[in-house]
Amino acid sequence: MSKRKLSRQQRWRIEKIQAERAERATRRDVPEDELLAAGDYGPEQPGRVIAHFGRTLDVRPDADGEVIRCHLRANLEGLVTGDRVVWRGRTDAEGRTVEGVVVARGERASVLERPDARGQLKPVAANIDQILIVFAVEPEPHPNLIDRYLVAAEATGILPVLVLNKVDLLPDDGGELMALLRRYEGLGYPVVTTTTEREGGLDTLHARLAGRTSVFVGQSGVGKSSLIDRLLPDEELRIGELSKDSRKGTHTTTTARLYRLPEAEGAELIDSPGIREFGLIHLDEQQVTEGFIEFHPFLGHCRFRDCRHRQEPGCALLEAVERGEIHPERFASYRRILDSLEAS
Repeated sequence: MSKRKLSRQQRWRIEKIQAERAERATRRDVPEDELLAAGDYGPEQPGRVIAHFGRTLDVRPDADGEVIRCHLRANLEGLVTGDRVVWRGRTDAEGRTVEGVVVARGERASVLERPDARGQLKPVAANIDQILIVFAVEPEPHPNLIDRYLVAAEATGILPVLVLNKVDLLPDDGGELMALLRRYEGLGYPVVTTTTEREGGLDTLHARLAGRTSVFVGQSGVGKSSLIDRLLPDEELRIGELSKDSRKGTHTTTTARLYRLPEAEGAELIDSPGIREFGLIHLDEQQVTEGFIEFHPFLGHCRFRDCRHRQEPGCALLEAVERGEIHPERFASYRRILDSLEAS
């Protein structure tokens, strides 16, 4: 069935009603007869979507009650895990909330999107504070792959954090991979190293997660599910093994869900299968260029306004590379990304 198209006035009315519901949900001095409507659903209250199943959602009340399975009002579309919502509960004869209905969505501080099969951007998670880009000693990471994840993260406006996993496999001096990591750290990106093979190997990760809502991204086999399994010891999560032949992982996560982490205060984690395809296909050349943060001081200073930063005379980026202000490998990675987008 096709979705009903709404006029501008209808959309304005829906948004106005939802804003009023959200405001009421945060007030404690509203008369009960104003809150209660027809039927046996109770007062409006705030909560957060922790899982999404089409027209039904699992909502965790802000008041720290039990997770409630809720239905959606007909005029609500596009809710995702992490959304803040206003909902109303229905209680049984013993006063226990047995189900609910979501009546409004709150404002989003951020949203993570990816293209669907038709190339249209589709939200997969909301209200995220940081994107943890996980890579590992094995399978061997490539700088261009890391750069692609960083560019995609920059386009969302959500802070990217680099997480090097399986550091127990590094040589004592850290090797070239650790040197690469320090280069990204020099650009201003937060860096975390982890291992599940040593006592205290997740301490820096716990500190980074505390007080924030995070998502993990990265190629298969880097240990995302293993890390989540250690962070959430009470949850049943499947862990894929590395293929003995290819040394590449197999993706195992199947449900988008928001978890609270017991060992990091105020930490929440969204694990979503859609985030594995976190890519660049939806970005244009300008967005890719802006995704390299060290380029920012030089953008707009080329001799020609339509400079594409190839061989044009007076290109501010090329001159910065020659002066050592932009690392030549990062610039070469930038060119490879643009070339791959043009080829596709």
